[in-house]
Amino acid sequence: MFEEKRENWETAAPEEENREVVSWYTPRAREGREVVSYYVQSNPLPEKARSAAQPEKKKKSRRGLWIFLAIVAVLLIVVAAAVVSSLGSHDGGEALPGGDGDASSIIHMGGEVETTIPVVKAEEGLRLQLEEKMGEELTIQQVYAAVNPSVITVVADEQIGSSVGTGVLMSEDGYFITNAHVIDGGKSCWIILANGLTYDAQLVGYDAEMDLAVLKAVDAKGLPAARFASSDNAVVGDTVYAIGNPLGIELRGTLTDGIISAVNREMDMEGRTMTLLQTNAALNSGNSGGPLINTAGQVIGINVMKMTNMGMDLEATVEGLGFALPMSDMVFVVNDILAHGYFRGIPTIGIMVTTENAPDGGTMVEVFSVTEGSGAEKAGLQAGDIVVAADGVAVYNTADLLMVRRNHGVGDTTVLTIRRGGETFEASVVLGSSRD
Repeated sequence: MFEEKRENWETAAPEEENREVVSWYTPRAREGREVVSYYVQSNPLPEKARSAAQPEKKKKSRRGLWIFLAIVAVLLIVVAAAVVSSLGSHDGGEALPGGDGDASSIIHMGGEVETTIPVVKAEEGLRLQLEEKMGEELTIQQVYAAVNPSVITVVADEQIGSSVGTGVLMSEDGYFITNAHVIDGGKSCWIILANGLTYDAQLVGYDAEMDLAVLKAVDAKGLPAARFASSDNAVVGDTVYAIGNPLGIELRGTLTDGIISAVNREMDMEGRTMTLLQTNAALNSGNSGGPLINTAGQVIGINVMKMTNMGMDLEATVEGLGFALPMSDMVFVVNDILAHGYFRGIPTIGIMVTTENAPDGGTMVEVFSVTEGSGAEKAGLQAGDIVVAADGVAVYNTADLLMVRRNHGVGDTTVLTIRRGGETFEASVVLGSSRD
């Protein structure tokens, strides 16, 4: 690993294979500067960082040319296979694949995550805090200026080659979030800041099912942490932005924009169902682990997958179908990993609730059902109870109750103020786990 914290990297001439790309993207090709120095970064990436991150041109960091050639090759193979099939016997033949499109991680992950990245215990008491309210709306230029310094390039060195993804800083001392599949197979890990500085990274913990990992930049101080906000406020049509490293490190810091296309979208991925935010902001290989951002410059999601045309008719085109892990769900994962090194599950009260009209003209939260064996049942809650408050905070709708629950972990106790008929009392509920 090369030295950290070099404030001003010298701009190196691009490798021979890169010159044609530069000539396409900038009329000032004679200067021989990187594409990113004109279009993305004020500080070009060190040449040795480029070579260390892409020694094998792996599938997670291939350039657009290789992707184009791969697509052409696949089409040629399919055509050839179809010709061979038509010339042979029809007995036992199979139809061309069809049906619905598949959701795939932006960088494919299969099964469990395996990594030997050195492990570190998180600082005692460190927690990710979400801002419950959306801040003042910013221009797209202001959003980029505010968030891009907090977006990092994550490089996981493997046995042969490296994988490249994106991450987002959550603390000034270098704790950051990315997807678990970004570090899959990693033997070691390091990061590149937007200004070109580099740090080795250690693993705090991860959860393969939730596809989330938390790592720590070694000896980092004074880094620009992002602001995180509740995703519960997101509605279809909201403008959002994504920042990341599409197709690898040469286009690091790329900004794309779009809208929230759907909320609470359930997607099947590697045999599990994930509830995600859907967006049409462009996401590509290398965007994994990067932030989905609202117009106030707050991170409301972690980009995780996109829809592809795998399993569809080859003539089908799939565009603008990206997905992000919602921060309102991921805050439990992050904080559990910080506290325990792994995720124990989303804390559950053990009740189904609905928001109903109150006699005074307002709204109230009514218990619809109680889960058998849950902390709520043990505390004596019943269907028809009205939740007046939680931990002393007034509850008028389900969002109020969820906001209080977000401050707890599995095994914590929350005190609910309950009204039943003409009686009001307090019930201490021990929170269970969604994985019980």
